[in-house]
Amino acid sequence: MQGLNKIVATYEEAMAGITSGMTIMVGGFGLCGIPEGLIRYVHDIDLHSLTCISNNAGVDGFGLGLWLAKRQIKTMIASYVGENALFEQLSLSGEMEIILTPQGTLAEKIRAGGAGIPAFYTATGYGTLVAEGKEVKEFDGRHYLMERSLTADFSLIRAWKADTYGNLIYRKTAMNFNPMMATAGNITVAEVEEIVEPGELDPDHIHTPGIYVDRVIKGNFEKRIERLMLSKE
Repeated sequence: MQGLNKIVATYEEAMAGITSGMTIMVGGFGLCGIPEGLIRYVHDIDLHSLTCISNNAGVDGFGLGLWLAKRQIKTMIASYVGENALFEQLSLSGEMEIILTPQGTLAEKIRAGGAGIPAFYTATGYGTLVAEGKEVKEFDGRHYLMERSLTADFSLIRAWKADTYGNLIYRKTAMNFNPMMATAGNITVAEVEEIVEPGELDPDHIHTPGIYVDRVIKGNFEKRIERLMLSKE
C-alpha cells in the first residue's frame, strides 16, 4: 500500500495492528452487508476480550456468531440479538456483558462519534431500564437522556464498490450501519465486492469518501440469507 493507494492483497495486511482487548465496530444489519471475510479472519487469529459494537450478533455459526462460539467477545453493544441462541446463553450465564441500545440511539451514538460529538440528548428510553445511571435533563417540558457517543479502534465494514483511493459505494440495504461506522474507527477496513480505478466512480454517488478509509480488500461473499420466507402458493 503506497501513497493514496489503499488496496491490500491479504487479510493479514488489512487487519495489521488489531489485538485482543480492542473495541471493534462491525457493519451490517442482520446478515445483510456484513464484512464476512474480515469477521472470519478475526475468528481465525484467536483474538479475545473484545468489545464489539454491531447492530446484532449474526446467527449461530455465521457472521459474529463465529466470535461468540469462540468466546472472543467480552462486551457486546447491540440493538437486536434475537436470531442467535448462543447469544442468549452467554447473556444469561454472565459470560458476556450485554449493553442493549435502542437502534436509533445506537446509530446516532456511532454517527456522533464519527463527527467528534462526545454526547447528545434523546428522549428515547426515558423512564425505562435504558435510562439507568444516565444523566437526565428537561427541555421544553420533556425529559431527555444524555447518551455518550461511540468510537472504535477498528471499524470493519462492507461496501459494494471502491476505488483505489478508498472511496466507497454501498448497494441497497447494505447501506445500513456501514457508512457511519466508517467514520468512527481509528482504523477503518473496507471489504468490497469490486475495486475500480480512480475516476470510475461518479463523485455524486460516493457514499463514504476515501479520507475515512484506511485499507480496502476485495472479498468473496457467501451472502447467506438470514431467514428464508417462501409463499405457500
